[in-house]
Amino acid sequence: MILPRAPSAHTARPLLEIGLATFALLALELALIRWISGQVRILAYFNNLILICCFAGIGIGVLAGPRHPRLARVALPLLALLSVVLALSERLGLMHLRFPDPSVFLWGAESSRASVLESVGTIAAIVGLAGAVMACLALPATIVGALFDARRGDPRAYTADLLGSLLGVVAFSACTALSAPPPVWLALAVLPLIAITRTPLAVASGLVALVAATASIDDATFSPYNRIDVSHDGPRRIKVSVNRDYHQVMHDLRNAPVDDAEAALIRAVYDLPFAGSAPGFTAIVVGAGTGNDVAAALRADAGSIESVDIDARLIELGQRLHPDQPYADARVHAIVDDARAFYAQRTGPPVDVVVFGYVDSHAMFSSMSSLRLDNYVYTVEGLRAAWRHVGPKGHLTVCMSLLAGPWLAERIYATLADATGTTPLFVPHGLHRGGTFIAARDPATLERFARLPIAGAATSLTPNDYRQVSRTTDEWPFLYLQPGAIPWVYPFILALVAALTLLGVRVAAGTTLARSFDLPLFLLGAAFLLLETRAVTASSVLFGSTWVVNAAVFAGVLIAALCANLLVERRGAVPLRPAFAALVASVVVVYVVDTAALAALPTVARGLAAGLLHGLPIGVAGLIVSSLFVRSADLAGAFASNLLGAVLGGCLEYLSMAIGLRSLVLVALALYLAAGFVVLRRATNPHGERAPPGT
Repeated sequence: MILPRAPSAHTARPLLEIGLATFALLALELALIRWISGQVRILAYFNNLILICCFAGIGIGVLAGPRHPRLARVALPLLALLSVVLALSERLGLMHLRFPDPSVFLWGAESSRASVLESVGTIAAIVGLAGAVMACLALPATIVGALFDARRGDPRAYTADLLGSLLGVVAFSACTALSAPPPVWLALAVLPLIAITRTPLAVASGLVALVAATASIDDATFSPYNRIDVSHDGPRRIKVSVNRDYHQVMHDLRNAPVDDAEAALIRAVYDLPFAGSAPGFTAIVVGAGTGNDVAAALRADAGSIESVDIDARLIELGQRLHPDQPYADARVHAIVDDARAFYAQRTGPPVDVVVFGYVDSHAMFSSMSSLRLDNYVYTVEGLRAAWRHVGPKGHLTVCMSLLAGPWLAERIYATLADATGTTPLFVPHGLHRGGTFIAARDPATLERFARLPIAGAATSLTPNDYRQVSRTTDEWPFLYLQPGAIPWVYPFILALVAALTLLGVRVAAGTTLARSFDLPLFLLGAAFLLLETRAVTASSVLFGSTWVVNAAVFAGVLIAALCANLLVERRGAVPLRPAFAALVASVVVVYVVDTAALAALPTVARGLAAGLLHGLPIGVAGLIVSSLFVRSADLAGAFASNLLGAVLGGCLEYLSMAIGLRSLVLVALALYLAAGFVVLRRATNPHGERAPPGT
């Protein structure tokens, strides 16, 4: 039995249903973001598009809820249909769509040779999926809209919403920790929706969605970051793909025939970082994956190897399947961590060799940002952090596929030169169209490498060759953005999604649109998402781009908003003038303080300082939002306006490609100032007299 049109405001049941519905919405949002990125390859590089669509859908649903709460009946049938489409994505031609814009390198998923018809088809497919995601979130969100409308002026409604969202984050994080597959993700959303709607159609549709999710697994396994597929690619090669992209091959190089030229090249490339090292040398290998670089270090007679990879499942696959069994050797110490976090926290002595294997990402590290997992590894600051662990006679190597073109080689070379203060050596070996960059403390080491047979084409670029090359830094970490290029497809698709959102808003609100829309809350929602994005990216610099860090940030943001709302619930609305003044001041502090400077603090102090720095403006903004909710005559419209503002914030996040991540704080500041101006202007009566204190 679905919710009645006007739920009672005098019982706890509506609050429970708000919490249950928002739990389901949060779980569905996270499930679709992860599942779609594994079924439609290019969306693994465009995750926050799905996030934007989720915010748009929930906002539209909340707007429609007061007039059409029974639309929630259709939520699970539509989800079932979308689930079947995703399960059949390969047969429908969706899995390997090519992005019709080569300005951002997507490991071959981008194309400059796509025909007009293919480009139009790709864009139509992306926008179609975006619309389907909006609808799947909008329909169950009508429940929240109906219940918010019935409890206008009651801050407990927003408390229930925040609690439901927080529990959703906790539940999905538990699934992530357990490396659960798609049907478990979907079940977190499907079961609460069945409990709320309680119809036979809902039960049947939920089962169809879960069966489709199960069918999409095939033989894949799932880690907190990736869908992982393993297959045999020849007699001595075990191929690993992540998120439908080729990732790496586990090579049997010990038993390779001496006349196998391909195997000889592969072995030479993996042996290169350790060539000439004295027996018993010490090494750090980041991006170790299934263990090819580790096996090479063992062949060179390493004494100790610290092997680091962010994905525990890849290490486990190497332990179980790698023909050379490198992880079984007692000299190898496998560590599951982000490269930046590992370098920041490592306290051991300097080593002889630091190796960056093929550290490349086929997915975003967070749905909040347009950054990939490896973006902060290859910044000046990231490479400098690794250089600190190189001993006085040691060296550092970076092996990278340069399929994107010469500009990527130039960017990495220039960034490595700045990070180490040396003139590196570049060895273009050609494996995976790649090369190895070598920086050494002692110039004689580079001379030794230059004499190796594989280094016949090795070069050292002069400063004049790369002084104009854009380096990647922690404030501009867009490694794969081609210099001078304008990624036209991003704004084009975002504009189409925005148009789709406006159409949905117009249909949902009808003639009440002008009355329902709340401009200050819309602006506050946009600024909030930008600050949350900044908190995620800054935390990844301090603690690593791990799922644990992301989950902690999301939970921390919700807890800050919840505490603010509980304070308003207990004490009433806060005075808005001083609240906006405090908000502006806290945002200025976030902009002025260099987050990277906090990295020198001990772990606990660093966490407290970062939490206070990025949590304070979010908490103050939460007080303002909750106070505006309490005063609103249309709580559902106010809440929807705040959610739809996040759509604008998600679109504005792409400005970081042009202006850098730090400047997003200034964009958020401008939005907060605009919101404050509108709110305080409304507090002035028609005769120009200020409203009483407390407004």
